[in-house]
Amino acid sequence: MSTQELCGILNMNKPRGMTSHDVVARVRKITAQKKVGHAGTLDPLASGVLLLCLGQATRVAEYLAASDKTYRARLRLGISTDTYDVEGQITSQSEVTVSRAQVEQELQAFRGIQDQIPPMYAAIKYDGIPLYRLARRGQTIARRARKVEIYNIQLLTWEPPELEIEVHCSKGTYIRSLVHDLGQRLHCGAHLVSLTRIASGQFRIAEAITLEELEQARAKGTLASLLYPLDVALQYFPAVTVDQVTEDKIISGQRVRLPSAPQDRLCRAYAADGRLLALLRWDKEDFWQPHKVFAQRRDNEDHS
Repeated sequence: MSTQELCGILNMNKPRGMTSHDVVARVRKITAQKKVGHAGTLDPLASGVLLLCLGQATRVAEYLAASDKTYRARLRLGISTDTYDVEGQITSQSEVTVSRAQVEQELQAFRGIQDQIPPMYAAIKYDGIPLYRLARRGQTIARRARKVEIYNIQLLTWEPPELEIEVHCSKGTYIRSLVHDLGQRLHCGAHLVSLTRIASGQFRIAEAITLEELEQARAKGTLASLLYPLDVALQYFPAVTVDQVTEDKIISGQRVRLPSAPQDRLCRAYAADGRLLALLRWDKEDFWQPHKVFAQRRDNEDHS
């Protein structure tokens, strides 16, 4: 397989100090692949799992981004900053007198579904402008709270005034905001010192590769072996196998009936030989409409 034909998902271990865009640019250069995108950003301060999609896999990035995440965060009590992390300007300082038991008790208060206000220094946009740009101009915008869910949160190390926590959460959760809110609840302030994403959905940091390892794979001609197939991003949807006539209709973009309709609004359609054909969306009257078609018609083959 040539580098121009690469298609799949890369589990990258993003180094601290690089933006997600920086990593995408490096991967484009290493793989000689123009079509590369990330499925969920990481701040420059953060390291760890960053999923990149190459080729047609960019079309399933939204499903990877929607998965749950797990982070390990180191934070410092007693100091608050405007960015909620170590790179910001100090806004307040307090003596740290809280105990480990108090911290553990307050951490448990974050479990479950909650409204979280994004930090002012965030990439989300207000009137088309990223919030962090407005913040750098000295502007503060009222941010709308967003629903997030903390599935699990635990204290890993207690070395006051610093501590380390692990957080398993839904997409869109800002760990910086969680750390800031914890500091407010403890009445001493807090800011994020370091952050590592150790998992994104089923992808773990133990299997993530570095940019240096990617370059080594290019030199050896083994880049393709590092890619996960794009349907890994669709594993949460039921799968159906269709006959040749239905396959042709799907590839042509026609809606079809399925002999055994899945109990879901989206499903994966495979050919008899195991090829992923498309992601189908339930339409109406038991018809399924091709939502994303990945396969091409095999016109040169004899289907008789």
